[in-house]
Amino acid sequence: MENALMICAWERKNGSSEKICLGRREIAVIAFISIIVVSAVYYQLYSQWSFRYPRLGRKNVVGIIRIEGYIVEPTAVNRYINLINEALLNESIKGVVLVIDSGGGYADYVEEIYSDLLELNNSKPLVASVVRALSGGYYIAVACDYIFVQNSSLVGSIGAIGLMPPILIPSERTIESGPYKWTGESILSRYSSLSSVVDNFMSAVKSGRGSRLKASPTELRKAAVYLGSEAVKLGLADEIGGLQKAISKIVDEKNLVEYQVEELKVREENSSLLAYSGNMSIQWKNITLKTLSELHPPPSIYYIYLPPQAITQSEALDQLDENVSLPSGGGNVLIDLSHGNRVSWWTLDILISELAKRNRTVSFISQWETLDARLDNASCLIVASPTETYSMKESERIMRFVEEGGFLLLFFDPAWEYIGTSGLLQGIITPINSLSTRFGLSFAKGYLYNEAEHFGIYRNIYVRNFADSPLTRNLDSIVFFTATHIRSMGMGVAWASNDTYSSVAEKADNYATIIWMSRGNGTVAAFGDLTFLEEPYCYVEDNYKLIQNLVSVMAEVEVPVKERIKEEFEEEVAKPNLPAGTEKNYTEWVDGKENLVRWFKVSETEVRVERPNRTTYYYFTEDGALWKWISNGMECTYEDPLPEPPYPLTKGEKWKYESNYTLIMEGKEHKGNIVGEEEVEGFENVLAGDDNWYFCARVKYTSVEHLVIDGRNMAMMTTGRYWISSDVGTVKQETTIDYYVNGIFTMREKRTLLLMSIRKG
Repeated sequence: MENALMICAWERKNGSSEKICLGRREIAVIAFISIIVVSAVYYQLYSQWSFRYPRLGRKNVVGIIRIEGYIVEPTAVNRYINLINEALLNESIKGVVLVIDSGGGYADYVEEIYSDLLELNNSKPLVASVVRALSGGYYIAVACDYIFVQNSSLVGSIGAIGLMPPILIPSERTIESGPYKWTGESILSRYSSLSSVVDNFMSAVKSGRGSRLKASPTELRKAAVYLGSEAVKLGLADEIGGLQKAISKIVDEKNLVEYQVEELKVREENSSLLAYSGNMSIQWKNITLKTLSELHPPPSIYYIYLPPQAITQSEALDQLDENVSLPSGGGNVLIDLSHGNRVSWWTLDILISELAKRNRTVSFISQWETLDARLDNASCLIVASPTETYSMKESERIMRFVEEGGFLLLFFDPAWEYIGTSGLLQGIITPINSLSTRFGLSFAKGYLYNEAEHFGIYRNIYVRNFADSPLTRNLDSIVFFTATHIRSMGMGVAWASNDTYSSVAEKADNYATIIWMSRGNGTVAAFGDLTFLEEPYCYVEDNYKLIQNLVSVMAEVEVPVKERIKEEFEEEVAKPNLPAGTEKNYTEWVDGKENLVRWFKVSETEVRVERPNRTTYYYFTEDGALWKWISNGMECTYEDPLPEPPYPLTKGEKWKYESNYTLIMEGKEHKGNIVGEEEVEGFENVLAGDDNWYFCARVKYTSVEHLVIDGRNMAMMTTGRYWISSDVGTVKQETTIDYYVNGIFTMREKRTLLLMSIRKG
């Protein structure tokens, strides 16, 4: 018995054989270990493949393949290709439902998946169940026979995004065989490449949807996103329904009585998939153009939908020529950089080189104080894509430069490169319009586009309608790249065609893209684009002729001889003579927002002031003191009327006032008090919005008001200045008001008022 329970073996050692025997306990241990090893191997094989391949013996299987996330890295596309191939080769799988929740991805990857799905569709039913099928996600969906969506599914965004190739800066230590060896192609040819890619997408949609497609090619090329219910109406999808309906569609088509539903997938822990094919909520939130650029360096093309923040969060696009060294020194063409202007030598290189041929030099000025001083000896000033607003004082200085014979060029480009995060925070067009509106010009929001005729892509517009002007001489056709239009009172000299749309107005019109106007002894030109100045865009159509025309005008402008404004010999301002019936119009800026204010003298003792949100009536005593005002249901009466200034005003003149008052609001009386002080600081000539200069007394004022409302102590501290003329009264006013509640600061309000016109009664 003992021998029967032993296993012996011969082991070769040192040229001789040695018998080794194992007892019962040792045999049991070995057997146990063997079972564990075999079981582990079987478990690994089973767990890795059991969910990928339908189990043996199952004859009728409806397979589920989930297309989720952005398809931007090779592991993800390989995963999908493997699953599609398995569905194609496995005879147990009778049909496949694609569950799509994707914003697309890298163009090559999307097209590869689409092609393999067409092969699958040729042999087995293929149905889509859509959560989100945007851009490349929809490209994949149209490979299916039938598309189910929910009412709130997101479908569409038919189009592509191209990341432009970089500008090559060659090195003597690295050589290449051709000009496009590094970049792949020229910048301009990228537009036609992108159009070809979109044509492929459109062909896939037409082929997949066939006669069911109701949307026009023009509609589809807008790359709009539709709700599921809208997609069904447009023929982009077939029916409202979810996964179960999609499965039933295949079951009915194949007449399956008994079947199993299997989800085809690879165990994620054995996959090296990156985060982009995992959690959708994280992907859609965090992916940016910078991410795409790192995954597939430009030039690259994506069938992809990106949320808006993907552009605004892209740090790569927010850096604009920061390391370009700017020229300094004397020159009679000044370029303002003191307002965060996103422009540099790189952008204006061609313009500067053409000026150099005409012996004109250029200086970039980064400090306003320096620019202010240099304007006295400058002939031209370029203001391009500012991201900080111009103050009233700065605007007036530039207006005076133009009035005295200077040439002002205004450029604005709505492309992200010229706006950046800083410009976005300032309201995009607010900085440039804080200056341009002083000349009666306003750059519009958004950009122009033309889907019928364009250069490469829809927002590269042709401009072919020209008025006679020095800028437009001998021009037949120019192209502006992501341009905006400019509003004015008939001062346009170049217009887009009447089928050009504004992205904000969403209507077609003859939009003006270039303005030419005279102001005093000087000239103002405004352009709704900057890109046309750069290479290679400057060589498209007649763009270079436009630049040469502009430079010719700039070269003809001489440093203006200053015309001294006639100084008043008597430094005093008399009481304004404004008879009843006099009407004045002002522009008022309240915290940067612009409003129209109408001032009307009803009688010698009553004035009406109209603002967009309220009308106020002021009542005066016979000697000009304010004793009451009424405004939108509120009424304020002063116990001691507030006196008018002690005319004639002379430098150093001071006066004070104090009064209690009663404010009636919503039928309740509230008691208040006001204390104020004013002083004539001096005299100066002020340019108003009607292009007239007025000799004014500059008056500094402060006041403090206290008011009790419903037990709360309200306080208002007001400081500011106003400029008053004996001809028209108040010409300009600047005010800052600080509000306090129970001694705690709550807000600050800034107001600026400027006279625009006057009509005396």
